[in-house]
Amino acid sequence: MTNHPPPPSPRSVDHVSHDRTPTIASLSSVENEKDSSSVEKNHQGTLLSNSKQNGIGGNEREQQAPGITDFLFPSRRRRNKVDLDGIATQPSVFDDPEKSPFYQPHPKWENLHRFNPAARWTWREETKIIKKVDKWIACWAILMFFCLDLDRSNISQANSDNLLPDLGITTQDYNLGNTLFRIGFLSAELPSQMISKKIGSDVWVPAQLVLWSIFSAAQFWMNGRSQFLAFRFIIGLLQGGFIPDVILWLSYFYKKTELPLRLALFWVSNFAVDIIGPFAAFGLLRLRGRGGYEGWRYLFLIEGVFTLIVGIFSFVMMPSSPTTTKTWFWRKGWFTEREEEIMVNRIIRDDPTKGSMHNRQGLSLKALWKSLCDYDLWPMYMVGLFFGLPGYPVASYLTLNLRRIGFSTLTTNLLTIPSPVLGLFLLILITVISERFNNRSFVAMAQNIWYLPFMVALYTLPSNTSPWTYWAVSSLTLAAPYVHAIQVAWISRQSGSVRTRTVSASVYNMFVQVSSIIGANVYQSNDAPLYRKGNLALTVIAAFNILLYAGVSYYYKWRNASRDRIWNGMTKEEQDHYLRTTKDEGNRRLDFRFAY
Repeated sequence: MTNHPPPPSPRSVDHVSHDRTPTIASLSSVENEKDSSSVEKNHQGTLLSNSKQNGIGGNEREQQAPGITDFLFPSRRRRNKVDLDGIATQPSVFDDPEKSPFYQPHPKWENLHRFNPAARWTWREETKIIKKVDKWIACWAILMFFCLDLDRSNISQANSDNLLPDLGITTQDYNLGNTLFRIGFLSAELPSQMISKKIGSDVWVPAQLVLWSIFSAAQFWMNGRSQFLAFRFIIGLLQGGFIPDVILWLSYFYKKTELPLRLALFWVSNFAVDIIGPFAAFGLLRLRGRGGYEGWRYLFLIEGVFTLIVGIFSFVMMPSSPTTTKTWFWRKGWFTEREEEIMVNRIIRDDPTKGSMHNRQGLSLKALWKSLCDYDLWPMYMVGLFFGLPGYPVASYLTLNLRRIGFSTLTTNLLTIPSPVLGLFLLILITVISERFNNRSFVAMAQNIWYLPFMVALYTLPSNTSPWTYWAVSSLTLAAPYVHAIQVAWISRQSGSVRTRTVSASVYNMFVQVSSIIGANVYQSNDAPLYRKGNLALTVIAAFNILLYAGVSYYYKWRNASRDRIWNGMTKEEQDHYLRTTKDEGNRRLDFRFAY
């Protein structure tokens, strides 16, 4: 067996030799003792020693580079103060010569030439790299998502500009169009993810942007009921799968503890569209009459062209991996070889399963079926189905109801702005709280705890309620802390392998889309204008969701405890034999622990 020399000094890596591989024990000794002890204390439940080392599942929290939570929580900043010139490399299974062979990357993994278990780097280097990844990767992802939301939500602003009368369609036709959009979006989720995994997110995502932007802009020439319904379905079909495709792409660049906050910023663009969209609509809708066309036609055309431009640039702004930023367009690339080595090894040390497939490796039908049958992820799918349901009907009918109770087109668009402003702040806050307290299930309850009193208020509003009261209650309902980013990162973490993660992200989002379809049909015309029956049903669902989160937390704690009993009942020899011979993959392995 190889004898490993002592680790480099924690104060500096000026003389680090990259062909040295410290053991787990020696590497841990270079970290600040207080921080190391906090890592142990933050393992909720009894986790396996190798799970702590390689980050396979569980609620582990490792020492990290300074981030946004350190600035928002001074006590955390003091506790997590690190020497920027100290070793940032975290303990991993790759440091153990006995376990390392069982976690080697796929031989065709695109980053294999930068994989180096002996690599060591400082916190200063890691912090600098995270900032560069945020600049080039996260910011572009946010811009692309902004385009997605712009093109799928501008139908609401168009509706405030007499879209229905201009096309000669009814409210029922409008609802059917929204349902067809969601059906198209839903039906494309899994096929889109399968295509993306086969040809690469860096090719498929830009193609999606270009394709749907063409149809979105073409709504300028839309006429009649049939064309309206066809456009809604086709645009939904082309946009479906975009979100899980981009999330999978982001996972190539971020550790599992870094992904939730980036996803929160990803969904900030959702709120940004709700804020910027009405202002843009205010100007574009005033073009009504120019050239004999309605204002909503210019809205679709100009915003569609904007997305088309972003889509074209995305072909050169989306590298397939951390080591493929050098292209004909970016001749020098975004990262140096040293930075690429750090990026690759920090990611795979955090989650060895990210090297189990290369990014042009498609999934077989057998692998797809195997992932769909992963019953440990079904509780997360249930959460996706129900968590946002109370808010969908209120959001879908907000502009229609504001116009119905007397607000003008301009006022209606402006009154939709305050709720996303507050929601944006709460989205960031709830995600930071989840990271700060290392909890997902009970923190994610917050959205439905917020919904509950406002659902009761909407149910009990008297018929003579003032328009401003209705607006205030509805707006506060829609400002709920959005926990979708927490849950998307949560299910990615629960998947335990690239194969399962590819499928689970799509299936989870499919359940979310089914929820939005249900939500679009909760309010019925025979229940108008106060929709008391619908609001009562939504109140019951919000209360049910709170209990659902508690049940999901209990389930994953029980699953971890069950595996602990089995694993701890095995001898050291039996454990080693299991690691050598097991056919279990991802979260099916006995050494995987679920986060909750």
